Amino acid sequence: MLSHEKNTKKSTGYPIVNSFFSFSQTAEELDFVAPFSDGVAAIKKANSWGFINDKGAIVINFRNDLVLTQFGDSNYPIFKNNRCLISEKKDGITYFGYIDKTGETVIAPKFLNASNFKNNEAIALELIKNELGENEILGKNIVYYRYFNVTIDSDGNIKNYLNPKGVNIVLDKKYLRKPPKITSKKIYNNIYAVLNENKKWTIVTTNN
Repeated sequence: MLSHEKNTKKSTGYPIVNSFFSFSQTAEELDFVAPFSDGVAAIKKANSWGFINDKGAIVINFRNDLVLTQFGDSNYPIFKNNRCLISEKKDGITYFGYIDKTGETVIAPKFLNASNFKNNEAIALELIKNELGENEILGKNIVYYRYFNVTIDSDGNIKNYLNPKGVNIVLDKKYLRKPPKITSKKIYNNIYAVLNENKKWTIVTTNN
């Protein structure tokens, strides 16, 4: 038996490996691998991100529209409640939406900012366009924009307005170089803390 092992190693150049041990390997060389969340893990290659499942298979191919969330010293996209943030620029303005684990867009990018989902709810900034009428001299409609902190469900439906007055905004890439900050946070069940125009926190209680 010992003689047979020795001859086998000599002829192949490799030691015999027990057939009980096996492994698979993705062909991708990755620059970053995030921890698992919601059954998937983000992976980075160059400047693009994708996701693998718990079998190590790529389930969402590399793309450039995934939104990164900061976790300590790292930044990477994440799934929560089967939703991952994406962004899209339109006329120089960044809008936020969500994809599911098939990579399909389930909430089109339309919010000026948005959070990751938690307990099937997220906070987003909804943009509202208001028309005041027509300027007869210029022959153009007079419009202005406001945004509101809102809670949304996993289909993108608005559940609650957290700051009913809203915030005026100039919808121009010259003035809106960064997404406005979300100024609301959930503190318990249906209770939210909302930062007002005086930089003071107010408590808002919702019905759902």
